[in-house]
Amino acid sequence: MIDREQYTPGPASGAQVRKDGDKWTLILVRELRHSPEKVWQALTEPAHLHEWAPFEADGSLGMIGTVMLTWVGTPTPLETKVTRADAPKVLEYNLGGNEMRWQLEAFGGGTRLTLWSSIDRRFIAWGAASWHIAFDILDRLLCGTPITRIAGSEAMKFEGWQRLRAEYAKQFGTETPAAQAAPKP
Repeated sequence: MIDREQYTPGPASGAQVRKDGDKWTLILVRELRHSPEKVWQALTEPAHLHEWAPFEADGSLGMIGTVMLTWVGTPTPLETKVTRADAPKVLEYNLGGNEMRWQLEAFGGGTRLTLWSSIDRRFIAWGAASWHIAFDILDRLLCGTPITRIAGSEAMKFEGWQRLRAEYAKQFGTETPAAQAAPKP
């Protein structure tokens, strides 16, 4: 496992936001060097999620049904309804009112992974920075050079997260309230 001190996230990129009425959606795209099947497994299986995602799952997200997810640093699990699990192409679920959609497309011998996540406008830069780091950790895990998950309040203390949050805030023209607690990405 690579030490966190050796990890520095790249510049803010691969993210955009969309507004539809009062609803905001954060969209992140990452190209991974691994097959959609391998990426799907990392997105749906609890043991893999534990290594990179900002939450724990008590069961597989790979089938329609209910799973309990617990965000890192929070004590209360949220009932999560998996509404679509079309392996290895599309995964959709709703956790605590937050709609998430993952799309996996075969691309150049690997996978183009796209995440759509509904988000409060005030926390767009926070969510983009958090998912950026999570995707970096996912990529390293899939490459066989894992680093320890960086999520929750621990992420906010990480210098790379702070830089990314500021870069995304500038990119999106949003500022986040400094005094508020961090939301779930």
